Amino acid sequence: MNDLSNPTVVKKLLAKHGATLSKALGQNFLINPSVCPRMAELCGAGENTCVIEIGPGIGVLTVELARLAKKVVAVELDKRLIPVLGDTLSGLDNVKVINADVMKTDLAAVINQEFGGGETVICANLPYYITSPVIMYLLESKLPVKSVTVMVQKEAARRLCAAPGEREAGAVSCAVSYYAEPHMLFDVSPGSFLPPPTVVSSVIRLDIRSAPPVSVSDEGLMFRIIRAAFGQRRKTLVNALTAGLSLPKESVAKIVELAGFPTAVRGETLTLDGFARLTQAVLEQTS
Repeated sequence: MNDLSNPTVVKKLLAKHGATLSKALGQNFLINPSVCPRMAELCGAGENTCVIEIGPGIGVLTVELARLAKKVVAVELDKRLIPVLGDTLSGLDNVKVINADVMKTDLAAVINQEFGGGETVICANLPYYITSPVIMYLLESKLPVKSVTVMVQKEAARRLCAAPGEREAGAVSCAVSYYAEPHMLFDVSPGSFLPPPTVVSSVIRLDIRSAPPVSVSDEGLMFRIIRAAFGQRRKTLVNALTAGLSLPKESVAKIVELAGFPTAVRGETLTLDGFARLTQAVLEQTS
């Protein structure tokens, strides 16, 4: 089997198949031999667990997942890497590669067809530029999975794992906390990649909740409120919601007070419970 932690081997492998690293796709291949085994273990891969891997690249993480998991389905967007994966994953009969855009893939159908509804986890080394969109797609799809483990830029990891109300929290932090329990696992240095990025990466795991931590009668409205609150986070919640929800300022001030907050409060200080109360107040005042 190819030594995928050797940069020279990786370059020769890519050249053999006429493939090159794509800056447009944010491709940075892992070459640190200690990272992928650790990531595969911590994501929950096991003999009774199946894995959806997003963005396998040349298959370095895929190989480690296949050693532990019952079955792996790897979804790769770059069609140039499909023959490379055919080479690096040769002999692994519990791996299937799908050439597709994960954002346009019915993963629920894939899980049902390939895994028969068995316990499933998702594992991914995501390009930085699509981190939040892919994570939100996975969470909002409400897939039958136990967890989502991803490697992202460290700054993004902190934001994704921040609890609502904390300084680093944003709209995506609230969404993550609503759907999952986030955990920071470990950092990965720039030298672990080919080519090396300019920033430190972090591996995080999002353990999917069996039920949301707060109850709301209009989930969509709550997320509209959250996006509005963080869309102008330097402004008071009243001003941010007035602009974001296109409601009269006087009405918004009444809504904020009805939810139990002073009109000078900023949205970034609210917890999920606070946003749930605010959602109920909006419904009561606008129904």
